[in-house]
Amino acid sequence: MLSLMLIREATDADWPAIWAFFQPITTAGETFTYPTDMGQDQARQGWLLSKPDRTVVALDEHGTVVGTAKMNRNHMGNADHIAGASYMVDPAHSGRGVGRALCEYSLNWARRNGYTAMQFNAVVATNTRAIGLYESLGFAVVGTLERGFRHPAHGHVGLHIMYRVLDEDPTW
Repeated sequence: MLSLMLIREATDADWPAIWAFFQPITTAGETFTYPTDMGQDQARQGWLLSKPDRTVVALDEHGTVVGTAKMNRNHMGNADHIAGASYMVDPAHSGRGVGRALCEYSLNWARRNGYTAMQFNAVVATNTRAIGLYESLGFAVVGTLERGFRHPAHGHVGLHIMYRVLDEDPTW
């Protein structure tokens, strides 16, 4: 576990540190549905979100960016009460609680902003660490797109849709 971690809004100045782990993670093609050859400009545009959405970075005790998260409305119209989020942790800092801290932060952000649930649209079935984390925080797999993801090592694997209610008394 990190002895000290600060989570704050990401700035343009944080992008080089984010890209340093974003690029190898997406190029590996094991955990995200992004193109493996995604360019830096496209990645930056898709990750650094404007308000009312939010992108944050997690910093260790030295001020090093060790992870990032983006939080947003998952749907529009009559389903705009459902939030979504994505997380990336620098592999050099995995297993230290960064992902958990970012996920908990995003859940609190969603509650504060009036969302009543959070949905993850595409959790790769072989990403067992992420699935275990999300389940420990109250998410459940509500559906799986069988063979929905072409994993570079495992072939076609499932893509889970994971969901969690955020309010105690849903009104729908």
